[in-house]
This record gives sequence, C-alpha cells and structure tokens, in this order.
Amino acid sequence: MKNTSKIVAALAVVGVAAIVVTLAKKVKDRRMLTKIADEGYETAQDILFPNKYNNGGQLQYGPVLPAL
Repeated sequence: MKNTSKIVAALAVVGVAAIVVTLAKKVKDRRMLTKIADEGYETAQDILFPNKYNNGGQLQYGPVLPAL
C-alpha cells in the first residue's frame, strides 16, 4: 500500500471510532434520562449536571451593584 492510502485508512478508522463514541454517549445519556423520568425525579439540566453549568461560584442573590 502507498503511504496516502494508509493515511486515508487510518483517518477512516479514527472517524468511525469518533462516531461510535459519540453515539454511545448519546445512548447512555438517553437511558439515564429515561430512567430518571420513569422514577419521577427532576430532569432539569442544572440539577442533573451541576458541574457542567457551574459558573465558578459567582451566583449572586439580590441586587447586583456594578463594580466601581
């Protein structure tokens, strides 16, 4: 085989692997959400994935005054 065909084959394998990993993650997330929904728990994204939507502890309650 020529070097170009080896490179193309390697890229194809990497592409297929990336697609498989992405689909597996989607299936896992869907199963988790289905199970949670069946049990009647909250399905809000900020409750299910608190670290993903964390803004670094900068949440402020009440009036926010601009920094001078």
